Amino acid sequence: MLRAGAAYNSQHPPRLLWHWRAAAALAEGLPQGSGRGAPQARRSLGGPRRSGGGGFKSPVPAPASCRPPEATGEALRREIEELRQKELALDQEIAQLMAEGYSLEELEKHIALLHEYNDIKDAGQMLLGKLAVIRGVTTKQLYPEYDLELSD
Repeated sequence: MLRAGAAYNSQHPPRLLWHWRAAAALAEGLPQGSGRGAPQARRSLGGPRRSGGGGFKSPVPAPASCRPPEATGEALRREIEELRQKELALDQEIAQLMAEGYSLEELEKHIALLHEYNDIKDAGQMLLGKLAVIRGVTTKQLYPEYDLELSD
């Protein structure tokens, strides 16, 4: 947006021109807000900044590559050992399932059938919902009429 008194140049937007002017003013020893077109102090939409030092703290832990250097040493060794233990437990579980006769093909078929079942169930739930709206009742009230359990 063009401020009053600021010259517009299609090659250099006003904000960029201000930065150039500010750099020139600093080079000449003038204080940085002096001159024409300097932006005024702005308040954020959230109001004044709160004191308390901390910004937003994410509930998601930072990946290992983003951790501070003090997190390297012993904490990383423990994390590596925990991951090795999980890997060993998963390898043992895979070996047990294979010993029981399970195969990858059987697992993939079972997963595909579960997806199909869930798609059919979702379609049935949508139909029950539409029927309940038409009749002016809740879907819960329709379950006994179609011999359905609430856990279905």
